[in-house]
Amino acid sequence: MVDVQAPVPVPTQPDIQYHPDFEKYTARTSRRQATESLEKSLPDGFPAQLNSPLVWEGKDVEKRDDWIYAFNDAQLDEIDAALKSFKSLNLSLGHINKSTFPLPTVGPSLRELSRELHVGRGFFVLRGLRVDNYPREDNVIIYAGISSHVGNLRGRQEDTRFANGTSLVLSHIKDLSSTVKAGTIGAPSNTADKQVFHTDAGDIISLLCLNPAVEGGESKIASSWLVYNILAKERPDLIHTLSKDWPVDGFNNPQKPYTLRPLLYHQPATASTPERVLIQYARRYFTGFQAQPRSKDIPPISEAQAEALDALHFLADKHSASLDFQKGDVQYINNLSIFHARNGFRDEPGKERHLIRLWLRDPENAWETPAPLRPRWDNVYKDVKVDEQVFPLEPRIRRTVGS
Repeated sequence: MVDVQAPVPVPTQPDIQYHPDFEKYTARTSRRQATESLEKSLPDGFPAQLNSPLVWEGKDVEKRDDWIYAFNDAQLDEIDAALKSFKSLNLSLGHINKSTFPLPTVGPSLRELSRELHVGRGFFVLRGLRVDNYPREDNVIIYAGISSHVGNLRGRQEDTRFANGTSLVLSHIKDLSSTVKAGTIGAPSNTADKQVFHTDAGDIISLLCLNPAVEGGESKIASSWLVYNILAKERPDLIHTLSKDWPVDGFNNPQKPYTLRPLLYHQPATASTPERVLIQYARRYFTGFQAQPRSKDIPPISEAQAEALDALHFLADKHSASLDFQKGDVQYINNLSIFHARNGFRDEPGKERHLIRLWLRDPENAWETPAPLRPRWDNVYKDVKVDEQVFPLEPRIRRTVGS
């Protein structure tokens, strides 16, 4: 008698897409809880609860305005003087720093706000820049100049370096879907589509609003530390899932079709730093988006990972704050403790939503980067020389930086 072994099932990608589906999420949760033996305790050493100003509830944030730093006329005049001072030097924009963009009275306040990013609430908004008074390049100089007092290292927004040795350090967040060839957009930042909760690369994410949308486009943030606390109490099994390796899509990168790393990192307290938990992920690296579908020849995510992705999104959304992002506002968030998202939006000709973005790091206050994230952080921040920095004045299609 011939012993015929049954074929071993080949793992397949779960039924999950970029846009989270609440019914699929709750059905998956019910199914897993009914059929699987799930962990009831946290990984060894992980905190049952994080206690910090970085833990906050969105509805409480929306009732306050102490996270808004509104410039007065004297401060705006000081910023204008710094612009004129920098332009008189006839230097390339990569030379913008605290010395070449001097802010004698505003600068110390910005340094205090950087501390707020790292040990306080984790975000703030500067309000009232006179963006309509300046041409695009001057607005870019002002934005980079102010930001250099918050975080003096600017990160690359795309590949480590382009073929000509330059590095893009400023990106435009604008809907390009009507102006570029169909099927070329692989990131939500170049569409009017809703962006689900995620993190970017780097320590500090900053956005300047040159123009809001006619309708929609609200900026939303959520405390990832609050999300951790909820999962630690209600679903410790998902803390296990998030803290183990995930197959992060390289999107047809022949050198690295995918990389393996956790999405959640625990850092025990030291003599000089408090206990921390960092969650770093973008959903599209596990589901694909438009012109960048999930690669076929890489390991699929698991059902547990699919549930964890949805849990992060829906918990963040439930406990998020919607920021009233106005023209001339600059938003700064701690990318290591905050998820961000945005609502879909509608533009009209001449009234298009247009933001510009910097990725920053403040060595004085910076958190330690977990070892699995260091290659990505090096890709962003390492050896970004003054003369290689490029600040495009117009939007372009973004190319993916590998995770």
